[in-house]
Amino acid sequence: MARRNRAQDGCVSRAHSSHGTRARAENFRATVPATSWQDQRPTGLVDTQRLFEKVKAIADTGFLVGFGNGRDRYHAWALELARQIKEPLLTCEAVLAETVFHLGDVGFVLDFVRRGLVQPAFVISDHFTRLAELAARYADRSPDLADLCLIRMSELHPRHPVITTDVGDFRIYRRGRREAIPLIVPPGL
Repeated sequence: MARRNRAQDGCVSRAHSSHGTRARAENFRATVPATSWQDQRPTGLVDTQRLFEKVKAIADTGFLVGFGNGRDRYHAWALELARQIKEPLLTCEAVLAETVFHLGDVGFVLDFVRRGLVQPAFVISDHFTRLAELAARYADRSPDLADLCLIRMSELHPRHPVITTDVGDFRIYRRGRREAIPLIVPPGL
């Protein structure tokens, strides 16, 4: 299900994403240097501007793919959002693995971590029981491991919204039993 949603969101498949990998990596380094999230101010996202001045966030695959793929329909949104980040976004290794799959370049995605765009902050084995409960609860939606990890991370970090393009699932998922997960999504979703 996650692959279908990501394809609908404009993400390219692995077969089509390896072209221009070096150019994307150079563009990432030139456009968003490690200090840019501290030095640059947002220029046009009204909804998220004040949010990033007050809170941290959790990154999902759609945001990272949008950031890393200049042809993705969410690229401009993700790039502008990245310029607003003052501290690394929290994420999990499952999200990083999905991002590598979609972008087709592990070194490029590792650069996201090395340069401080994201920080892996979740150990699956520490939360196995809760992840199994979430998998059973949302079995009808066929959640992927990344989604389950992000739901759990949202429970652990309740003040952190999830940055995602996967609104179809994340508007259904809940923290605990009933609490909606706060989201940062592209305009119009």
